[in-house]
This record gives sequence, structure tokens and C-alpha cells, in this order.
Amino acid sequence: MRPYNDYNTYLKNKYGCKIYRIGLDAGFTCPNRDGTKGTLGCIYCDDSGSRSPYAKAGSAINDQLDKRIKYLKEKKQAEKFIAYFQAFTNTYAPLDKLKSIYDTVLPFKEIVGISIGTRPDAVDKDKLALIASYKERYEVWIEYGLQSSIDSTLKLLNRGHTLNDFIETSKLTKEAGILQCAHIIIGLPGESRTDIIKTAEILNELNVDGVKIHPLHVLRKSALEKMYNNKEIKILDEAEYAELVCDFLENLSGGIIIQRLTGQGTSESHIAPSWATDKTRTLKMIDKIFEKRGSFQGSKKEKRTI
Repeated sequence: MRPYNDYNTYLKNKYGCKIYRIGLDAGFTCPNRDGTKGTLGCIYCDDSGSRSPYAKAGSAINDQLDKRIKYLKEKKQAEKFIAYFQAFTNTYAPLDKLKSIYDTVLPFKEIVGISIGTRPDAVDKDKLALIASYKERYEVWIEYGLQSSIDSTLKLLNRGHTLNDFIETSKLTKEAGILQCAHIIIGLPGESRTDIIKTAEILNELNVDGVKIHPLHVLRKSALEKMYNNKEIKILDEAEYAELVCDFLENLSGGIIIQRLTGQGTSESHIAPSWATDKTRTLKMIDKIFEKRGSFQGSKKEKRTI
């Protein structure tokens, strides 16, 4: 048993088998890139919008699903899948277009869940109602890029939204009865251990359902690449990152599902840190730190009022 509430274990316990996520590129853009909020995007983002390496931009969603399902059935003996609308901002369109996109999954009987990656400033009550309508058939998640609870950090990242935007959207999502996962980055410029724990405490107070944790990593053709080359930022080493992940998790409610503990870009885009390309080693390091501390997710959780 792991010292944190592992997503894969949650899915296996619920569905009786390993569930595979299929990252999709549905052709969305982002309000932080098309001029609505900005044109440069977040400083860590490249022009792929976090697209999975196997997702081909411009290809039909049903083709992406069909090819990936066939591949995973053949190579992994997979049985059930989650359709993950991943690249860019997957609620950034009119309602009728969103419905036509999300409806693409309906003919695929093997799909048991839908996950929609977006920004906290790109949803409203009508969009949430549409997304909630799929709950009758699927386990439905919305994944919000928060990244940090510190507004000065969000400004540095050029996120184009504030902590309050996330708080208000999180509350609306909870009212709609949709599972929500917050993305955060550990190792952001200027952030302390106290800042990281503050983020955990805010997520506790909002009672989010899941969290994805990523290290700050540098991708080619991102604004962060120039900052990294100019030595304007420091990238954590693996041991520093693993310690801070454990600090964060110790202060995070044990009921929150941990969907990811590390990550990196594609082999073509990833510049740094080099250690991020070996996820297994990083996960083992995190487990060993918990074992050494004799702690676990939620072991130091304290209630905080927003």
C-alpha cells in the first residue's frame, strides 16, 4: 500500500482492471494564446499545448480514439479507457461545438470516463451543466490548471488568472457535482516550502477530488527556455523535488486522489531537468522519503480558512 491515495489503485478498485487514459487533441486553442487574454501563453508551455506524443494534431477525435484503443488492446491487453481531452483549453468554444466534440466518445463502448483539461477562467455554469450531463454514463472529471496559489507567481507564469478565479470556479464545479483535479507545479521561481504547503491547505478547504503534481520543467520553444538559458531560474534537483512533494502531500487531505506525482515533456521538447525523464526512480525516491519519515498523505494536515 502506497503512502498516498494513488489514482491507478482507485481506478482498479472501482473498475476491476487497469484503466488507460487516452490523451486527445480536439483542436482547441487557448485564450492566453489567441489574443483574448494574451498571445504568448504561459511561460512553461510550448506550442503543443501539453499534447500527448501519440496524439496527432488535426486528426479526427474518433480516429485518435480508434487507433489508440486498438494499440492498447493489442500491446497492453487493455479493456477500459478514459478519454482525456488534453491539449490546450478544452472548454474554450461555444456550447454546441463543445457538445459535438464531447459526444465523439459515445460510440466507444470501452470508454468508462471522460476527463477535460481546461483553465479556471474558461468555464461557466452552462458549460458545467453540459459537462455534468455526461455523468449518467461516465465518470467525469474536469482538470484545472492552478499551478500555484500565490498570485505573484501566477503573474510571473503569465497564467492570466488569479487564485480567486480558481476558488470561484472550483466552488461552481463542486455545485455541479463534477469531480475536479487541480494541477500544481513544484519548484516555481521564488516559491518557498511555506507557499507550497499553503497551496495544499487551500485545496483541502475547497475539497477538490484530485491533484496532479509536476516539477517545473523546461520545454523547447517556451518562454521558460530563454529564462533557463540566461540562468534566471533554478530548477530543483531530484532529491529537492521529492522532499517538497512529500511536504505537500503530508499537508494534503488523505481523501484527495493523487493522479500524478511527476512529469516531463516529450523527448523532442524536454530540456530540463534530466532526472524528470525517469519517473520510476522519482516515485521510488518519494516512497523512500515517506518511509524514512514514517509519514503519509494527510499526516500533517491542518484546517485552513480561505
